[in-house]
Amino acid sequence: MIQAQILKDKDGVSMGVFIPMNDWEQVKRNYPEIEEITSDIPQWEKDFIDARLESADNHPERLNPLNHLFQ
Repeated sequence: MIQAQILKDKDGVSMGVFIPMNDWEQVKRNYPEIEEITSDIPQWEKDFIDARLESADNHPERLNPLNHLFQ
């Protein structure tokens, strides 16, 4: 399991992710093409993700544990 940490600014806004080197090396072994990805995410996709995250923040009662989705 990756031990990622979310990095936040002084206001508590998420701004990045820290992945320990050992975990990153494992990701690269499993997905060797990952460092070849050079294209930026399209703006429409960023907007979609932002809307989903905002919805989750505004309506946490709608969130279910992942294992409930498989039942």
